[in-house]
Amino acid sequence: METFWEAFKRHGVSRRDFIKFATTITGMMGLAPTMVPTVVRAMETKPRVPVIWIHGLECTCCSESFIRSATPLASDVVLSMISLEYDDTLSAAAGEVLEEHRKKIMKEYWGNYILAVEGNPPLGEDGMYCIVAGKPFLEHLKESAEGAKAIIAWGSCASWGCVQAAKPNPTTAVPVDKVITNKPIIKVPGCPPIAEVMTGVVMYMVLFDRIPPLDSQGRPKMFYGNRIHDTCYRRAFFNAGQFVERFDDDAAKKGWCLYKVGCRGPTTYNQCGSIRWYNGLSYPIQAGHGCIGCSEKDFWDNGPFYERLTNIPVPKQEADADKVGATIAAAAVGGAIVHGIASKLRNSGKEE
Repeated sequence: METFWEAFKRHGVSRRDFIKFATTITGMMGLAPTMVPTVVRAMETKPRVPVIWIHGLECTCCSESFIRSATPLASDVVLSMISLEYDDTLSAAAGEVLEEHRKKIMKEYWGNYILAVEGNPPLGEDGMYCIVAGKPFLEHLKESAEGAKAIIAWGSCASWGCVQAAKPNPTTAVPVDKVITNKPIIKVPGCPPIAEVMTGVVMYMVLFDRIPPLDSQGRPKMFYGNRIHDTCYRRAFFNAGQFVERFDDDAAKKGWCLYKVGCRGPTTYNQCGSIRWYNGLSYPIQAGHGCIGCSEKDFWDNGPFYERLTNIPVPKQEADADKVGATIAAAAVGGAIVHGIASKLRNSGKEE
């Protein structure tokens, strides 16, 4: 298969733009600037990796997010960076022709293709709650995973189970790692995951031929290493004890912290506050809605979304600006008096 650079040239990309792209993708993967030459060499020499993308119980929001990737564009990912050989949602072909192609790719690249899974398998009624190509998705998943070198679990459905696995879970839906236990699995949770996080994970695996460093829950540390609370632009209001009490109060209009109306940013790990969605345009908290913790396990069963659920201590609200100003002024006057007395003592030679 052709290398990344060969694919870029075929699409008319200049060397300059190629280097700029390599620099951008290095940053997206959370790597230091010194890694740019390594990424460039990898893109010049490594062949594109075949990807088989399958869909179980889900709403397709992961695909909807992915196709809106801006850095890089989803079209660049699909046409130049990976070889997306099968996707029963995005593929132009359908039916028997598409299924035969999937089997052909599995055979030709046995042990070398990446399996991306969107959605989860239901175990109830022998898997009959989700049928793909005339058979339960459970079988479709097991068959597709046999020759994969690694599996990416897209979104909270594949990673945790999400709404399908929420109580009482009548279909017995389970996350991918409950069915596939003999392959490395990278969980990329979120409902949906951020587009650039999805492309960053794929590119890391393709360029370095290994899975990215994972946290204790199987998520890439480079994207799930910080809480949303840590990068939230409303954090200053949290620290100052300034909170929204109702979505229609004055505090909400001022953009104060949403923690008291249910925001789970302090307990949710993701890059929403730094990468955001749609080319960095916005994310739920910026739009005025608290984080519902969609990248965390069992978030659907974690109580009402609009109630404060955690036991994180809430700072007391600071005094108003007039009182703060008066206190600072008094301190400044006191300091000036002390400084003046000390100066007189030094001049008189009586300072101890």
